[in-house]
Amino acid sequence: MTMMSATGLEYANAQSKDKLMIYQMLPRVFSNTNSQNIPFGTIEQNGSGKFNDINQKAIDGIKELGITHVWYTGVIAHASLTDYSKYGIPTADADVVKGRAGSPYAIRDYYDVDPDLAVDVKNRMKEFEALLQRTHKNGLKVIIDFVPNHVARSYKSIAKPAKVIDFGAQDDKSVAYHPRNDYYYVPGKDFVVPTDSNTNDGLASLKDGKFAESPAKATGNNVFSEAPSKNDWYETVKLNYGVDNQNSSKTYFDPIPPVWNKMRDILVYWSNKGVDGFRCDVAEMVPVEFWNWVIPELKKVKPSLVFIGEAYDPTAYETYLTKGKFDYLYDKVGLYDGLKRLMRNEQDAKTADIDHVWQVESANFGNKMLRFLENHDEERIASKAFAGDPMLAVPAMVVSATLSGGPVMLYSGQEVGEKAEGISGFSGDDGRTTIFDYWGVPALQQWVNNGKYDGALLSDSQKALRAFYSKLFKIAGKSDAIINGKHYNFPLGHDSRGYAYLRYTEKERMLIVVNFDRAQSLEREINIPAELLSGTKPASATELLNGAAVQINDQTIRVKVAPSAAQIIKF
Repeated sequence: MTMMSATGLEYANAQSKDKLMIYQMLPRVFSNTNSQNIPFGTIEQNGSGKFNDINQKAIDGIKELGITHVWYTGVIAHASLTDYSKYGIPTADADVVKGRAGSPYAIRDYYDVDPDLAVDVKNRMKEFEALLQRTHKNGLKVIIDFVPNHVARSYKSIAKPAKVIDFGAQDDKSVAYHPRNDYYYVPGKDFVVPTDSNTNDGLASLKDGKFAESPAKATGNNVFSEAPSKNDWYETVKLNYGVDNQNSSKTYFDPIPPVWNKMRDILVYWSNKGVDGFRCDVAEMVPVEFWNWVIPELKKVKPSLVFIGEAYDPTAYETYLTKGKFDYLYDKVGLYDGLKRLMRNEQDAKTADIDHVWQVESANFGNKMLRFLENHDEERIASKAFAGDPMLAVPAMVVSATLSGGPVMLYSGQEVGEKAEGISGFSGDDGRTTIFDYWGVPALQQWVNNGKYDGALLSDSQKALRAFYSKLFKIAGKSDAIINGKHYNFPLGHDSRGYAYLRYTEKERMLIVVNFDRAQSLEREINIPAELLSGTKPASATELLNGAAVQINDQTIRVKVAPSAAQIIKF
């Protein structure tokens, strides 16, 4: 239902039983206390966090933030340059690895975990299983990555169960495409290492440009050529889901392609270990028909599983939620992009972008969108590339957490204002925390405090920032109005950098007012329609972020919101 009124817009939102509050971490950097941070450094030089480091104290610290789910990023074994050959683990060729630790999205073995994360490499799977149990024991659920579109060029499973056939083992390599092949090929052509991928990256001495692959396989980002560029996903190989991409994208889904069954078995394998959900990498690069088949298949095994799709095409959102059966999708091209412009104070930034998200999404799938301001792909808020000041995230994060009953995510280090400064390795100085290299996260290390996880080294401003995130997430994760409520919008003027809306149910009402202006306070009298007060006229309310009392005169609440701040008023 969408209803116009004299004062605003009202939306009914499909009800949600709970609200996922997700904490994303890359274990390799989360608990790493080594502070050397040598660009392109080895694991011996720069260190690596371990599964075992994520102990009771660490999990207590995560729970303090109001988290319900932990997304352990980079768990599954991926191609890297660290030598574990004495354990029977192959070392990848430097020509097709990005960074020294390698991309977590270039999977080398779907049935193994990353040896970098183990204290005892031989028992690496047991250490991960212990982390699963530890997380569950503390009332948190576990999400891991599922990377369905591509694998590492060096893919070879050493840990697969009996009777599992490796990708490509039965392919007909003489043809570019065959419905029963796992890969796409460039017949008669050898793979050509990008000529500019081995210069100026700190690892040139390890690269000889002689990686052998014949015939060449298609590259992960749909490059059907033997010679991808340095800007392509040249370290990966595209998997074949029954789509002939070079022949009018004809589809062959009957009989079920071999990759479909192999991927289902992989998901079942991790689900049986106790994983509660999957963040599905570049979900739109895999045909929606696969998701329509595999997600119900998995929910036969474990009905409570959660599937989150990384998606960037707003025109396809509804298709992947309905036909594709995803529980949730990224809301990157939508709310995130609009909020980023406001946080950066860009000239074309406008709060109307938030309205647009509601008008397009809320009636049908607003509660199905995962909101965030940071993740491993995006710039850190406190970086020079983004906003420069982590406190500028306050109004945007309040909107992200309270606009719907859908999930909201926090990326480890965001809560303490990590700046991601300096050249770490493959990704350069780009305002992101590297996923390709061994590295420590300075601001997070201040909270980790050499494994004490007590925040003793944090500055007062960092402690205040972390307290804000903790308070906000606890409000958003437990509020009936935010999880299940309708939405009523209060127009504040087209030129305003302020935004206000009411989330309400019969049990609870929350007025959210945010101010993106960096210099001016926002002062308004907001009139609550009588029909939204259920016949009552409360005399006072509470601002939940700071605990202050707020006066209500008749049906009017007068608010004054400081620059780059927010208020959540419960009445």
